[in-house]
Amino acid sequence: MTKNRLEAFSDGVLAIIITIMVLELKVPRGTDLAALRPIAPVFASYVLSFLYVGIYWANHHHLFHSTHHVSGGVLWANLHLLFWLSLLPFTTGWMGQNHLAATPTAVYGFVLLMAAIAYYLLVRAIIAEQGADSLLAAAIGRDLKGKVSVLCYSVAACLAFVSPWIANAIYLSVALMWLVPDRRIERTLKARDG
Repeated sequence: MTKNRLEAFSDGVLAIIITIMVLELKVPRGTDLAALRPIAPVFASYVLSFLYVGIYWANHHHLFHSTHHVSGGVLWANLHLLFWLSLLPFTTGWMGQNHLAATPTAVYGFVLLMAAIAYYLLVRAIIAEQGADSLLAAAIGRDLKGKVSVLCYSVAACLAFVSPWIANAIYLSVALMWLVPDRRIERTLKARDG
């Protein structure tokens, strides 16, 4: 199967996720800057989640740029990833509206953890479909960055019960680590074409 429908569907789902998240931002009643103070936690959680959705979108784009065809397994692995990402608007709103309370912050981290695992499974499904000598397999290598992310999400979700602020600092750190799209795939593509 070609990958075009999968990419179009995924782009649509990610666009809807961002739309739902921004609709959770309620307009304050006041007209001065102090009126923004009560929605600051909601806005901060929105910014973090927007960043995550953007990172997943960019890396998903690079991932499928190196993919020539998809199988049923790849389709299901992609849906698995989209499922966990679709929970971001709920957990974002819950965490933000409860001013980064422990349980919502831990659940937010759990969703990030499951999305990271789902992304890993998607990569593995593509490599299984395309072969161990494929472009993607060469680009991903040992995937240290992905493994470190899973570890950080696990630690942060547990730490949320001790300090939600530290947990959110870890979530932000992982996002910053991934902010630049995964260059491993780009480098491998250039090396192959050049």
